[in-house]
Amino acid sequence: MTSIARLAPFALALLRIVAGALFLEHGLIKLIGFPPGAPPGQIPFDAVTQWALPGAQMWIGAVIETATGTMLILGLFTRLAAFIAAGEMAVAYWQFHFPQGFYPAGNNGEPAVLFCFVFLYIFVAGPGALSADGPSKK
Repeated sequence: MTSIARLAPFALALLRIVAGALFLEHGLIKLIGFPPGAPPGQIPFDAVTQWALPGAQMWIGAVIETATGTMLILGLFTRLAAFIAAGEMAVAYWQFHFPQGFYPAGNNGEPAVLFCFVFLYIFVAGPGALSADGPSKK
């Protein structure tokens, strides 16, 4: 094994941790408005209590993003968290972005597509190094 190939589990861990942190941020923006001023901002409570409103679906997504983002950072139930997060991003793309146009660059869907495929990769590859799950089994 070459010296650069030995770094692969750490590179995978870095990808998992950074993607998880960015995903956690997306959830926290919607749940508690942190960081302040970031779109879409905190979801109003009345949107959450009336389950038929689109805000309720956004709130459920925020809970998924917060939970799976945290799990990915820690490397806890990594494959399950990555699979759920990838599924959420696929739903987000097809439900909210695709109807606005075919191309992700035109419908603002690039982050959803990229998150989806990064999470699919983590689902297949496992957690890498530095995870609560332990090293990936080959």
